[in-house]
Amino acid sequence: MSADGRAVLRAEPDPDEAGLRRLLALQDPGGAWEGEVVWCPVITAQVAIAHHVLGRAVDDDWRRGALDHFADTQHGRGGWGLHPASEPYRFVTTLVYVAARLLGEPADAPWLAPARSWLARGPGDVYGLPGWGKFWLFLLGLYDRDGLNPCPVELFLLPRRLPVAPDRLYCHTRMIYLGMATLMAMPPAGPRRRPDAFEEALRAELGLDGRRASAFRHHLADTDAHVRPGRLLRLGYDLAAAGGRLWHRLPVAARLRRRAVDHALALMAAEQRATRHQGLSPVSGVLHAIALQRAGRPEADAAVAGLEAWAWRDARGLRHAGARSTTWDTALAMQAVLAAPHRPAGGTAALARAHARLMAMQETEELPPGCAAGRQAIRGGWCFGDGRHRWPVSDCTAESLSALLLCEAAPGVIAPADRLPAARLEQAVHFLLARQNADGGFGTYERRRGGGFLERVNPSEMFGQCMTELSYVECTASALRALHHVATLSPGGAALPGIAPALDRGRAFLLRRQRPDGSWLGFWGINVVYGTLFGVWGLRAAGLAPDHPAIRRAARWLASAQRQDGGWGEHFSGCLEGRYVPAGRSLVIGTSWAVLALAEAGPEHQEAVRRGRDWLAARQGPDGDWPRDSVNGAFFGTAMLDYRLYNTIFPAWALAAASAGGGRP
Repeated sequence: MSADGRAVLRAEPDPDEAGLRRLLALQDPGGAWEGEVVWCPVITAQVAIAHHVLGRAVDDDWRRGALDHFADTQHGRGGWGLHPASEPYRFVTTLVYVAARLLGEPADAPWLAPARSWLARGPGDVYGLPGWGKFWLFLLGLYDRDGLNPCPVELFLLPRRLPVAPDRLYCHTRMIYLGMATLMAMPPAGPRRRPDAFEEALRAELGLDGRRASAFRHHLADTDAHVRPGRLLRLGYDLAAAGGRLWHRLPVAARLRRRAVDHALALMAAEQRATRHQGLSPVSGVLHAIALQRAGRPEADAAVAGLEAWAWRDARGLRHAGARSTTWDTALAMQAVLAAPHRPAGGTAALARAHARLMAMQETEELPPGCAAGRQAIRGGWCFGDGRHRWPVSDCTAESLSALLLCEAAPGVIAPADRLPAARLEQAVHFLLARQNADGGFGTYERRRGGGFLERVNPSEMFGQCMTELSYVECTASALRALHHVATLSPGGAALPGIAPALDRGRAFLLRRQRPDGSWLGFWGINVVYGTLFGVWGLRAAGLAPDHPAIRRAARWLASAQRQDGGWGEHFSGCLEGRYVPAGRSLVIGTSWAVLALAEAGPEHQEAVRRGRDWLAARQGPDGDWPRDSVNGAFFGTAMLDYRLYNTIFPAWALAAASAGGGRP
């Protein structure tokens, strides 16, 4: 009732505004957004194993937090998967089990017994671990070096001009194998000793029964196999193993190996300095920390401490994320708010804080001398995280540039004196253009360096398309959008050299990549709906109208995938198979991506957009948020991620875009 006694009709809460208010509430005091990028517990397990190998104790809070995380992520069948929605993997289960035992958990703990049972009854056995798993057991002294596929550290002495030089590999791959190759070439940490009772017990629990490990170098359990080594790679392994035994009897081989190890350690030390001791990722960083300590290098202590930059702690335990997403989430959240036809209360101030924070995360200086280690120039770029580790990425740079320019173009948000300076804008453009490949598409961290044949000698076994930088639909679309914003929103931006031809080449790349049914395959999200969203965004940014045949085909495909309830849903298994696989139910993220794409594709798809919008609105919670109903990110075909803020950012953005009658602002 009102003050004068009259009845007051309360309007239903506006789902558009409620979603944006929820998003604004998640902004941190510094102006950024960052949600956890959930993968699997294997990195935390590796960090725990590394502390044991290095003889560094962890405190009780760390120990308890890690064990809580392991217990929280255990699959119902007893093991642990490669991502939140996967079946158990032998690789992940073995390393988590070993880490738990090293952290003091007894073998008869109620949650470890099912894991041991799964390892015993699952397909294959511990000898069927992928190479990365066997390597970690080798570091612990549980597996013979002869059972590992050779990874000669001498390869890192090869000049870059050679097509098989490690510098031609994808940056994550070369950094991981830099650490692995060095540790395989270094002498053991101490003199050989008889196994103690704990080690003997652990061997028995894992099923290491004394069989000759070298007989199982090519043995790989079906649970973990994604790209089985081909005949050529297996032959190479066998020749390297046989030839290595003869070669390393020669005095010259010992001298060359010492030189190669010293060179590899110098590269790792340079990487530590360049990344302020965080490493490109915790996967490579933990290997580098072990190698640097074994070699007695002064960077070791900082490298071990730097691993904690990747740690998350909350009521669910302690875990190490594979990535931090500060820049990425902030740039996307800003664009979601900017897409709304009416900004919610506090939105202008939130955008101003985010603008300042995003500007502060740009890389404004080159790497110091001696730190570059064959890397491309970084000035002008933005990283996926907060920029501290100085590995900027093309799409993070592009989304940041778009968010800043759109924010500056919005009336009453950013004062002229606070805008991105012209010199820094030019640096960002130059960074982006330097990542465009010969085919017109854009890579991630670097321009492509290696030939396609390198994918045929992929040694990872669990991951696909991880050997070289590729041209990605998503990175290309983000770059085209940013270049379009520079040309249209920044004074003098259209005159910057290289933008017009980059747009033309990028447009041609996207048109070639469009599949006959009108869709695009994604690489960093799930999967075809995600790729099609970026395909539409990129082509629209490159100048194609909504009635262009490519846009119309994309819209028809999206409409054909809409479910009867108005939503969209895609299963992550399509990433493994390179095709669209319906999820069997509508999902928040797939629906959000489809609505955004169709909103960009023109007014004739208004009915499909309305139905998708209604589906999202019906599933919005009282707090304005949406349920976390699926994994949503992906990398290298098999590893799915749950970007925790996606289920807030993208549905809020989709509702705003549907109300505004368009896609991106």
